[in-house]
Amino acid sequence: MMVEVSVASPPSTTPSGARSGARSGAKSGTRSGAKASAGVKTAGATPVLGTYGRVAAWLSKRVEVALTTVDLTLPQYRVLGILAEGSAAASGLADRLAVRRPSITAVIDGLVARGLVDRRQEDTDRRRVALRLTDEGVRTLAEADLAVDDYLVSIAGHLPDKEEAMALRSLELWARAMTESRQGPRPAADESAGRATPEGKVR
Repeated sequence: MMVEVSVASPPSTTPSGARSGARSGAKSGTRSGAKASAGVKTAGATPVLGTYGRVAAWLSKRVEVALTTVDLTLPQYRVLGILAEGSAAASGLADRLAVRRPSITAVIDGLVARGLVDRRQEDTDRRRVALRLTDEGVRTLAEADLAVDDYLVSIAGHLPDKEEAMALRSLELWARAMTESRQGPRPAADESAGRATPEGKVR
């Protein structure tokens, strides 16, 4: 019997010591499932929980749940994470987060009010205001990182050991992909490479 699984009604992510049994059916090496509609299955195929976008949105909501333990919102967490890389201006944060300047200003105001972020005028340009993490901001970010990591590990723990490691590793790969995507599109491969000339020589 095939069981229908809905993204709109996900199973509980409460950590549990019990692991599910081995999954049946071999996994396909193709990526056709990425374009399938949620709940649509073919005979012998692994159930599709949703598109990549739906899963990413679902995972984002789980991060928000974990952040409630440190009283942070997802936008606040993202700002603290960016400032951990170094000081930044509000305009730069808005670009990184792909939001409008007024939106990021409201987030920053809340972090400054809590003593997590400090505003300072640049010595070289008094018109520029730089944002930096305070000591309390560094401590809060560390607590938030731990809370989110623990929660995601607990969710992945519902998978068999090998798949659990793959799920967590995929997050590291996505982090690298998004970092590299900020540098622009990858250069196209030289189509002439390896192509034989009329004389039979390879370029």
